[in-house]
Amino acid sequence: MTVLELALAKAPPTYQRVAVIAIAVLVLVLVVELVRRRRLMERYALVWLLAAAGLFVLGVWQGLLTTLATDVGIRSAPNALFALGFAFVVALLLSLTLVISRLSDQNKALAQRLALLADRLAELERERSER
Repeated sequence: MTVLELALAKAPPTYQRVAVIAIAVLVLVLVVELVRRRRLMERYALVWLLAAAGLFVLGVWQGLLTTLATDVGIRSAPNALFALGFAFVVALLLSLTLVISRLSDQNKALAQRLALLADRLAELERERSER
């Protein structure tokens, strides 16, 4: 455990809520800045903006995490938060896997087109040299 985690664990709930809200706002500002600088594409920024919004809602709405945990059958709020984080990571991995698969297919198609164009160019050069 880091010093920050220990400090937050012993802090009153209001300090924890303020920390969660600050982290959510920081993520929101960071994502907007990355999109503005064209370092992050808008379609991927949407996932991070939704995560920041969810974190913000959990920080502002006191008792929401406990209520959600109880409704789902999880006994403690920290375990529910861990489950939400794990679900987010799995969804992010699935999303990135889909992107990688699509890019791999596009890369294969481009390589095939390049090979066809190189063959056609070689054929035209042979015809030209025969004349």
